[in-house]
Amino acid sequence: MKKQLAILGSTGSIGTQALEVISENPDLFEIYTLTANNNVDLLIEQARRFEPEAVVIANEKHYKKLTEALADIPVKVYAGQEAIAQIVESEPIDMVLTAMVGYSGLYPTIQAIKAGKTIALANKETLVVAGELINKLALEHKTAVIPVDSEHSAIFQCLAGEIHNPIEKIILTASGGPFRTYTQEQMKSVKLKDALQHPRWKMGNKITIDSATMMNKGFEVIEAKWLFDVKPEQIEVVVHPQSIVHSMIQFEDGAIKAQLGTPDMKLPISYAFSYPNRLKNSSHKLKIEDYHHLTFEYPDTEKFPLLSYAYHAMQTGGNMPCILNAANEVAVEAFLHEKIGFIEITSLIMKTMEKMFFIKNPTYEDYVNTDKESRIQAKELIKNL
Repeated sequence: MKKQLAILGSTGSIGTQALEVISENPDLFEIYTLTANNNVDLLIEQARRFEPEAVVIANEKHYKKLTEALADIPVKVYAGQEAIAQIVESEPIDMVLTAMVGYSGLYPTIQAIKAGKTIALANKETLVVAGELINKLALEHKTAVIPVDSEHSAIFQCLAGEIHNPIEKIILTASGGPFRTYTQEQMKSVKLKDALQHPRWKMGNKITIDSATMMNKGFEVIEAKWLFDVKPEQIEVVVHPQSIVHSMIQFEDGAIKAQLGTPDMKLPISYAFSYPNRLKNSSHKLKIEDYHHLTFEYPDTEKFPLLSYAYHAMQTGGNMPCILNAANEVAVEAFLHEKIGFIEITSLIMKTMEKMFFIKNPTYEDYVNTDKESRIQAKELIKNL
């Protein structure tokens, strides 16, 4: 039988590539539902091509347009954030790809776990914000969480067959983003168009900015802690500008295993969909002879302090990573609309973390309230920058 998939965030970078993987393997996968936030035109196009059981548009103002555009095909249409959280509970769904951007992915992921669905996790903020809760629920409901981020997929692949061998450390690789060689003085004059030019990966605007600040790598550090049950001091970040080594594992005997490949998200997506099997795909294959030099260096945390903030939030625990994430989402949104400068992203996040109330053992309701209040605080701070 074909695996029934729910693609949350089907119009984004990960979602569209996931649909390419599915279209290349029509005998293995079938789409049960597609969801999007605002891109109703692309969602209409996808729905007409794949004819899923249902589609959901989070922004309810697009519901009428979506309904009218799909009136002639047998596709159910829903709208609203709550509808996304409900659709993932549908009995036929085998796997949910959570490719929504930011905090919005948390609630539907929780609902999918409670419904016993396998999670292909591309929404790192889910574990950043509430990693302890997600792991507890996954254990309680006997649900697998398979990483889709290229770095965490690399670690997951390196751990295959190594279940009885303890990890000494995880080595997460980072491209360094577009400003790796900039001086701190040059960072002060960074413009939006510069920050959106990633040297290796083609991604959505939000994650591209996160990569430029190295906040994305900080989030991946927190995500790795929860995915692989390691301590903060067991996670190391190295800058690897070629983006060929996607991450590494060092074992207690000193051996290091690495996963290599081209900067293409189709590989980790297809691996998550087909695990433990591997699927042939049409992606460009790595040719070792094309890479005479693979280099590694330690990140400059003075120039990219948000990486240090992520370690601090992870070590502090409680609701601090939730505060970090909310402040970052507000700051990046403000930068994308050119309301603040690039280096002001860091100061806004730092001030929000300092002002928010710390909760050591948060409940889900605490996470919701922390996210809400952190955003309010960050937006107030923007007015004074």
